[in-house]
Amino acid sequence: MQYLVVIEQGSNSFGAYVPDLPGCVAVGETREEVTKLIHEAIEFHIEGLRADGHRVPQPSSTSELVEVHN
Repeated sequence: MQYLVVIEQGSNSFGAYVPDLPGCVAVGETREEVTKLIHEAIEFHIEGLRADGHRVPQPSSTSELVEVHN
């Protein structure tokens, strides 16, 4: 499965979250670190859902880049 991950750059760190997995988040000092951590967080999140007998949400979010002219 492939989940959409949103990565946001803050003033001194990066944050990531997965729209299809509410509560699945990660924070890192670099983009590379947060990418590694969110990958681990997704796996852990899915394991937890299965262990608790919950359904694992199928990926459904998509993204689109929209160009605007100022």
